[in-house]
Amino acid sequence: MSDALATEPSISHEDLHSPAPAAHDEHSSGGLVSPRAGRRGSRTFADVVRELGFLSPGRVEAATAEAKASGRRLEDVLLGTGALTPDQVARVMAERLGLPYVDLTVYEADLAATNLLGVDAAKRYGAVPIGYADGGRLLVAMADPSNVIAFDDLKLTLGRDRELQMAVASKDDIAGLIGRMDRLDEAVAQAVEAGEEESASAQPVVEIKESAEDAPVIRLVNSIVAQAVTDGASDIHFEPEGRDMRVRFRVDGVLAERTTIPRSMVAGVVSRVKIMANLDISERRLPQDGRVGITVERRPIDIRVVTMPGVLGEGLVMRLLDKESVLITLDKLGMPVDGRERFEQAFRASYGAVLVTGPTGSGKSTTLYAALNQLNSIEKNIITIEDPVEYQLPGVNQLQVSPKGGLTFPSALRSMLRADPDIIMVGEIRDSETARIGIESALTGHLVLSTLHTNDAPSALPRLTDMGVEPFLTASAVGCVVAQRLARRLCNNCKRPTTLTKEVLAAAGLNPEQSGADGLPAHEPGGCGRCKFSGYKGRIGLYEVMKVTEDIRGMTVDRASASAIRVVAQQQGMRPLREDGLGKVLAGLTSLEEVTRVT
Repeated sequence: MSDALATEPSISHEDLHSPAPAAHDEHSSGGLVSPRAGRRGSRTFADVVRELGFLSPGRVEAATAEAKASGRRLEDVLLGTGALTPDQVARVMAERLGLPYVDLTVYEADLAATNLLGVDAAKRYGAVPIGYADGGRLLVAMADPSNVIAFDDLKLTLGRDRELQMAVASKDDIAGLIGRMDRLDEAVAQAVEAGEEESASAQPVVEIKESAEDAPVIRLVNSIVAQAVTDGASDIHFEPEGRDMRVRFRVDGVLAERTTIPRSMVAGVVSRVKIMANLDISERRLPQDGRVGITVERRPIDIRVVTMPGVLGEGLVMRLLDKESVLITLDKLGMPVDGRERFEQAFRASYGAVLVTGPTGSGKSTTLYAALNQLNSIEKNIITIEDPVEYQLPGVNQLQVSPKGGLTFPSALRSMLRADPDIIMVGEIRDSETARIGIESALTGHLVLSTLHTNDAPSALPRLTDMGVEPFLTASAVGCVVAQRLARRLCNNCKRPTTLTKEVLAAAGLNPEQSGADGLPAHEPGGCGRCKFSGYKGRIGLYEVMKVTEDIRGMTVDRASASAIRVVAQQQGMRPLREDGLGKVLAGLTSLEEVTRVT
């Protein structure tokens, strides 16, 4: 064993479970692959990677040296650099330990087996029962079978007398299967059977997973919210449909139906959500908005609730803000190198305004948080005014807008200027007064970061003029404008190669001459169990970064149109949103169809 891998345990699983079944063709059907015969023993992770031919010996040696230098496990290094996929890592681990490997996107899990273990226990152990092996042994897919403690606990949970056969699956597959073990339809059925039509009591929701003794309506609402968080949804829509109520989740920016609430439960569900958000349950004619903070599996979630009285009845929208996922670094934003340099140069200036534009839900606040995270230091006084405060930054003074209490963006901004700030972040420029105070602040020695609703970066300057800010003030204050969108990321497991022809590029509004005679190689969505057959999993940012140069300042003072400013900005190096999207398409990160959809 090499020095770099000296920390890897040589694990014998003979005392943990029954021996693996006899080897057979590794391309066996059903998604279950047995280990190769006669190749078990004290092999290292690197040995098996070479044996399976996943990487060249030189690549393995380089990664081994990096693992030794950084003190990390070899598999973590190979995963982090993208040299190996999670599936390949699981396959290597299975081969090394002499265990079967299971591809859960192909293997059809036995529902009777999966129901033997609860969702919480499955998440805790990183394991799910998926069926039965030879001799009646319970087949359990596990992400890390070398975890002896988890195995022992799992044995106790499933019953000491039950014989287990372990198989290795990737962490993504395990998480995906656990995510599909939801109980929404079951919760609806239980609520109907219980016949609960009364309004739920106004108990505070602390840990919504632990509510088994609550009324069926409360359990139903809690199940919907918990499942939305598990699915990574940003919004939950409760929409009257006839006499029933349709429930849809917005995942990765796209709505999909999840369940239907029968008419006998609709009134109770609406009342329960209103009570959670401290709204008036008797008011059904006017829109209301409120918020509630909850915890799902020890993760703090902030929920904004809006009621929508319609002709078919009262609907609800719940926006979920996962406070742990808001703060990311600039490295993870996906901003192109040249655009990031212009953006970073602007927000590191001692004064001026930096604006981030885009529609609602395009990740503007996340970009500003990434910038604040870079700027945050003991030497600077940073004050923010937000609605809502999505993430609490240590060392930053954050104010929450409260219109009922008289704390609006303009009033808070005026107060902030008297508190000796170095950096000011305004959550959103919504009105002319906020715009004027923010721009004037940028001219008096403060760095101002804010968001604005425009379709592209060049439109931000005329937009401020339309809001009543004098053009010469805008020209002097604004140093950089970033426009952004969020596009769905292609699922790495099922994306398929394709070719972008001149005709396809022209239809997308791009320069067809980029394609050449043979077209441009790209990828398109497929569909598998890991992405719920959508072809996409996660999202990636598309960016348009415009530096306000002397030429653009002059055009702003002359009240030039956004289209004229765009022409000059592109001549001076600004890459349009769709061009940045094309770059990510060619890198295999998203599809051209998705880029055209969001831009």
